[in-house]
Amino acid sequence: MNSLLWLRRDLRVHDNPALVQAILSGATTALYISTPIHWQQHHLAPIQADFIARHLSMLKQQLASFGITLLHLTANCYKSQSDVLLAYCQQHNITQVFANREHEISEIRRDNALQDLSLKLTLFESDILVARGKILNKQEQMFKVFTPFKKAWLTCVQTNGIECVETPTLPMCINPVEIETPTSIHEISDHTFQFDYPSKNSSAWPLSHQMMTQVLPLFLQEKVQHYTANRDFPAIKGTSGLSPYFAIGAISPRLVVTQLIQAQPQVLFDTEHPHFSWLNELIWRDFYKHLLFHFPKLIQGDCFQRQYQNLPWLNSVSHFNAWCQAKTGYPIVDAAMRQLLKTGWMHNRLRMIVASFLTKHLLIDWHWGEQFFMSHLIDGDFSANNGGWQWAASTGCDAQPYFRIFNPILQSQKFDPNGEFIRRYLPELSAVPNKAIHFPHEYLKQHPDATAYWPPLVDHKQARLRALDFFKKG
Repeated sequence: MNSLLWLRRDLRVHDNPALVQAILSGATTALYISTPIHWQQHHLAPIQADFIARHLSMLKQQLASFGITLLHLTANCYKSQSDVLLAYCQQHNITQVFANREHEISEIRRDNALQDLSLKLTLFESDILVARGKILNKQEQMFKVFTPFKKAWLTCVQTNGIECVETPTLPMCINPVEIETPTSIHEISDHTFQFDYPSKNSSAWPLSHQMMTQVLPLFLQEKVQHYTANRDFPAIKGTSGLSPYFAIGAISPRLVVTQLIQAQPQVLFDTEHPHFSWLNELIWRDFYKHLLFHFPKLIQGDCFQRQYQNLPWLNSVSHFNAWCQAKTGYPIVDAAMRQLLKTGWMHNRLRMIVASFLTKHLLIDWHWGEQFFMSHLIDGDFSANNGGWQWAASTGCDAQPYFRIFNPILQSQKFDPNGEFIRRYLPELSAVPNKAIHFPHEYLKQHPDATAYWPPLVDHKQARLRALDFFKKG
């Protein structure tokens, strides 16, 4: 039986069950089918497209070590991916395709349609720690609150562990360690794979092999024990930096958590363990992916809290543009937006602050912010992005209550006390003293020779009262 590996969001050789089966079946070809029109419709960030292309270039060399040739084909949309795949399989007499699951609506429909045809499509789970549908309450339903989900998740993993697959070693292969870090990997051209799609340079982010061999070990050995203390301070490099790699499947979250548990087995049993807060973030990632599986209407833009489905958002275009352009007049918000625009990434604490500001201070529909983030984030992942925005807007599952409205000035004082992060991205405020940096407008009035800064779009106290009234009536 001729077989084929179909790569999607699983751009790695480690812990890749579809790849394992393809190797065992004797497959000699892998396909990656890009869909530029679909990407445009779903706001794929140009920096993420470049990140994907770079990892495909690396993966092409890694797969060659297994005797597998990686080819790139193009389709207009996910539905036409099926036509492209079928045409290739018919041309080359392929009857068996191995792939890892995707759980969004378009992808599910595409795969279901293929499985109804003569082509045998075998799917595996690869991008989630515990398979969707396995974490249920006593009524056999998905949890609607994170904490009981977390407890059930921990019980499941304590009992069953995390399932990772090992890549077989075949005679034609080089040493498995070398497969992960071939000596010539640094010589790979970042432009081996090119898409008919806008591109933004992602080279500030190393390829996954460097993350796995240099950054991740250091994080697990040293930085993770300080994660709880450092994670909320954007001026400190206190996070793992793995989210872009998880988003495109370049690094397996299952392998990462397995390594964490092997090093710190008590982390599964002690929520006060210094390493647990990082594991907790990965459980949140699972939570949002499970939600999409059980509540697919979230993918179609629905609010999880149905009473907020038709809120009369103010949706001021001028305010939205100011927020997008980092001109709100609140330094922590503007610095965060500059970070996003410049790097394609934003610190998680800042994501909560800017999302709260857009939805509560400006009363702009969270969908607008969700789309803007997806179009700029190198780690854009629908489930996490949707979950985060609905959490901030108080419309989501286990979201913050509508009356919890972040004060951007207090958040700035607490998490960037000396204005180090603000000055990094707002150099026009570099001369403003620490005491005034978090809301510098009075200081700037008294120092007319200082560099100009944008006036605040809204007054915090008035905006807070307006938001409370808005949600009560909504």
